[in-house]
Parts: sequence; structure tokens; C-alpha cells
Amino acid sequence: MLSSLIVRTKSGRIIPVVLAAMLMAACSGQAPQTPAANIQAEASASSEYYLQQMQQSSDDNKADWQLLAIRSLIREGKLPQAAELLGKLPQELTDVQRQEQQLVSAELSIAQKNMPNASAILAKLNVDSLSNSQKARYYQAVIDASQGKASLPVIRAYIAQEPLLNDKQRLQNINGTWAALTQLTQADLNSLVINADENILQGWLDLLRLYQDNKQDPSLLKAAIKDWQTRYPNNPASKVLPTALDNVLNFKQASTSSVALLLPLNGQAQVFANAIQAGFNAAKNGVITQSAPSQPAAAPDDANAAQPTSTDPNANGAVSTSGAAPVAEATPAAQTDADGMPVAPIVPPSASNAQIKVYDTSTQPLPALLAQAKQDGATLVVGPLLKENVDQLSAGSTPLNVLALNQPEQVQNNPNICYFALSPENEARDAAKHIWEQGKRTPLILTPRGSLGDRVAKAFAQEWQQLGGSTVLQQGFGSTGELRQSINGGTGIRMTGQPVMVASASQPQSVTIAGLTIPAPPADAGAVSTSSGKVDAVYIIATPAELTLIKPMIDLANGSHSGLGLYASSRSYQAGSGPDFRLEMDGLQFSDIPLLAGSNPALLQQAASQFKNDYSLVRLYAMGADAWVLANHFSQMRQIGGFQLNGSTGVLSADSNCVINRKLPWLQYRAGSIVPMQ
Repeated sequence: MLSSLIVRTKSGRIIPVVLAAMLMAACSGQAPQTPAANIQAEASASSEYYLQQMQQSSDDNKADWQLLAIRSLIREGKLPQAAELLGKLPQELTDVQRQEQQLVSAELSIAQKNMPNASAILAKLNVDSLSNSQKARYYQAVIDASQGKASLPVIRAYIAQEPLLNDKQRLQNINGTWAALTQLTQADLNSLVINADENILQGWLDLLRLYQDNKQDPSLLKAAIKDWQTRYPNNPASKVLPTALDNVLNFKQASTSSVALLLPLNGQAQVFANAIQAGFNAAKNGVITQSAPSQPAAAPDDANAAQPTSTDPNANGAVSTSGAAPVAEATPAAQTDADGMPVAPIVPPSASNAQIKVYDTSTQPLPALLAQAKQDGATLVVGPLLKENVDQLSAGSTPLNVLALNQPEQVQNNPNICYFALSPENEARDAAKHIWEQGKRTPLILTPRGSLGDRVAKAFAQEWQQLGGSTVLQQGFGSTGELRQSINGGTGIRMTGQPVMVASASQPQSVTIAGLTIPAPPADAGAVSTSSGKVDAVYIIATPAELTLIKPMIDLANGSHSGLGLYASSRSYQAGSGPDFRLEMDGLQFSDIPLLAGSNPALLQQAASQFKNDYSLVRLYAMGADAWVLANHFSQMRQIGGFQLNGSTGVLSADSNCVINRKLPWLQYRAGSIVPMQ
């Protein structure tokens, strides 16, 4: 029998040696060792955990835990603590720690909305020395620093990131890649230079091309994608299509067999409703048989105008057009938008057999009307028109597809609702794009004092900043009486204004000082440009009478050869203005709906005669006609990203909330005539 080794105490008790050793170790007072930190891996724990490990670590391991804590603090939104901890990193770091320091610095800059600093840091990083986990973060930082603006480097970042992700992240990556691709204009695509070994990128570009060529016909698109998948089996989208593209393939046309038209048939809005209803019925009955090109075409000065009895070629339309060769005879299939992308033409329709029933929103509450329309068998609703009724759409619920003829202040994304309005805000956003495309960078907006001017200025400034511009200045003006007093006193309009307060993507919307959170001012809020400063464009929201006074006042203060670009909204244009007015406005550009810009002279003559040359009602007539067209393409607008139609009120497209945007033609007063801008 084997003997066991024992220890005998004074009391005679026997303790095994192993147990004694354990007791001695427990009494030695040594703390357990902190686990090793891997800064090149994921950091999914809380900042409290990493900070605790940092406190318990030796000097050799402390910086690693500190870097992990910074990452966690950024993820938790604790940016001041993250910045403070980043600043306390030791000067002596290993190469691996230095790379992680740069990467986390870029991520912190992005969280702080300091995109230029983030981009500068990312440009210095050696990507090849990063781990796969770090590379995924690096490419995400490149994507985030772009602020949603598509470019070849951003698309390459998406492509490089995709193999490093899990399945859920991979779908988000594929959707992001597609979203970036679809933002590229035709000019962008034409200028792309890719390497011979970039097969994945080439596949994405080919997928985009076939989508653009076939998106108007889902059946053709399905066949084209099937062929594409055979040619590019290793492309990520060959296995999982982008969600937006998959929606196109599963597209189902909405029925328009029975349409409920909701309009106010009594009260002050009745005259507007009547004009919309007239245009809607004209389009439904096939009366409007000419397609509207995206750009008006000029004609000889002696061409017939909308009313042939006039000797003034610009008397009834913005651009005179030849009665012998109407613009409307352009080939619909060849139409493209300003970026060269294909646009679905309005094919001359035959009379529809759809049943139209009109409901009076001035007599019953909207929920009751919607319930009645559903009971009556309606498959689609067009309307309501008044904003207070449109606001009720989001509050209630209806299974019917609804094309509202106005939009609420705060749009919510409802899968069965689209919003179509001739809003000045929509026009202002289009103006911002036009002025930006003309190379202007420091605009001033002249608006009437009050809510209208503030809304338009805000919409313009928001779009301007999304395009990459900085602060937009706004100057308000009063009544025509005040303007006359100013011009009689020899006072012109100088290029000064107050910055439009719009929080941009590159700056925080609020700041916290001593525990008090307040709106953050724009970075250059203290700067007010002057006529001797940087203002190079003026966008004017004014009536014709106001514009008659404003244009000379601008010339008086700044000189007629100051180089300022002058732009006006459709509010300033009234067809039938005489040659003296057109000479006075020389050089000024303005936008208006294609119907009034000369795209369809026969229809313009018909509508102008019907409404006794009240062009505000002609615009609503055109809106009614486009409402019918949009109703027949409701599913495309709701489901197919980038789908566009040429309408009487502009090139129509929908944003992610299915708010219908209108791209308008631009025209210019030149030597007493009105000519289209090319």
C-alpha cells in the first residue's frame, strides 16, 4: 500500500500538501493577471469593462485597453470622454497601437461631424497593415466620411469591405453599394476610369447600366439580370440582389380601374379644385395627347404663340413655338433627363375606361370619405388637396393607395401614400441644384418677409448644403409700397443678409455648455457677405410687380455688369408680359412648368382660353393632368427608385418618402425675348 505525503500540525491534524500550497498562494496577496487585450479584433464590451481593465493593467498592456475603451465610448456616444481619453494616450506606442490610434481618431472625428479631419487621417493609414476587423472599420469610416455623396473611392470602399462582413452586414453593404451607384450621374459614369482587375466593380457598373436601360419594363429587367448573373457569378449582388432592385423585380402594378378623386367642391378652394379636376379629366379622357419634353425648344421670333392673334411671340408662353412644327413631336423613347438618364415619356394616351368618382372634402371628414371610397370599390385615391386634410392621412390608416395633392410639414414614410404638390419649397430645391450646376457658390435669397420666405429659404439652404455648399444668406423685403419708397430714395439692394440657420450633416445640431443644450450655430454664422464680398448669385421669390422694382434696385446698388447671376421662381413669371418688361429683366433666369415654358403650345392655348389667361389656374390644370399620369404609375413611383416621368409640371420623380419632386426647365430674358437655358 502506497503511503501518502502528509503534514502534521501541532494540534495533531493532518493537512494534505496540495491543500497547504493552495492556502499559501491565497495568502500571498498577489492580484490575478489582467487578460491580454487584442486591439485588432472586435470591441463589443462596454466602456466600463475596458476602463476597469485599463486601471488594473500594467504599463505594457494599459494602452491597448485604453484604445478599446475609446472605441466603446464612441459607440456609446460619449464623445467628450472618448476625446479626453484619446488625448491621454502615451507618446510611446508600438506600430500596431499607432495604427489603431489613427483609426480610432478618424472614427471619433466622424462622430464629431468633422469629416475633413477624418478624411485627412484616413488618407495616411497603411491599410495593408491592418487586420481584417480593422479593415472593415477603415472602409466604413471612408464611407461615413463621404456623408452619403457617391464617388468612385466610396464605391471601392464598399466593394473592399463586403468580404469582411457577416451576412447581415453584407446585405447592408450591398444596399449601400447600390445606393451609391444610383446617385452617379451620366457625366460621372462617363468619366470613370477603372482598373483591368476590378471585375467586381465592372460587374456593378454593368448591373447599373442594364437597370437604367430596362427599369421601365420589369419583365425585360428580369431577363437582363438573369443574363448578368451568369456573366458575373462572383459578384455579391449575383447572390443577393439589392433590396431596391429586388423590389423592382417583384413590382406589381396598382389598379386604377376605380379612382376616388377627393377635392373641396365648395368654399374658397373650389376654383382651384375645379382647375385640377379639369386637367385630371382631360388626361383621363385622352385630350392631352402630346408628351412634354424635359427642355423647351426655342423657335424663330416670328413663330406663332399660344394665341395666334398676338403679334408678340412671347405673349402667351415663355418660349414661342412654331405651330407648324410643335415641340411635342419629339420622339418619346429618346427622352432623357438633365443628367442623361432615360426618362419615361408620357405616351399619348387613349381614353381610359377607369371609373372616376369625386368626393367633396368640404362636406365630410376625411376618414369618412376614405371609408366610403373603399366601400364604393375604389382601388386608388387622388387627393385630398387642402393641407389640413393631408395632415390627417398620417394620423389615420387606409388600405387604399393614396396620391395626395399636397404634403404635410413633416412627411412620414407610408408604404401606400405619395405626395404631389406644386410647392415653392420643391421649386427652391430645384433652383439650388440649377444654380449649383452653373458654378455659383455663394448665393443670397431675396424673399418676402414672413413664413413663405422662411420656408423657401430653408428648403433652398438644405438642398444647397447637401450639394456641398456652405452658408446661404437670406434678405427679406416688404410690400411694393416699401420697395417704391426705397427706389425713390435712391436706395438699392445690397448683397447682404443673415445666414439661414440649417443644421448640416457636417456640424452638430446642438451643443452642450455647462449642462445646457442649445442649438449649434453654423460654423460661419458670424459672417455676413456684402456686395464687395463673395455673393455671386441671387435667387428671388417675388411677384411680377415686386420683381419690376427689385431688379433695378439690384442693378442700382451693384451695377448692371457686376457679374451677379440673377434667378427667379415661377412666382415672378406671368405669361403675356410685354417687350418693355422683358428688356428690363435682361439676363435674369427663371423657372416654370414645361407647359408654360413652351413644351406644348396646343395644350397651353386650350388651357389659357379655358381659364381666361389666369396662369395660376393653368398651372393647377397641368397639375391635374400629371395627377392622372402619376396615378397610373403609382407603383413605379412608390417602388422603383430613380423612376421618372416627363410631365406638364416638370420631370417627375419620387424620393424615399414618395414625395414627388419636379425638375423644371429654366429660361432667360435675353434682348427682349425669352429663350431656354441649355
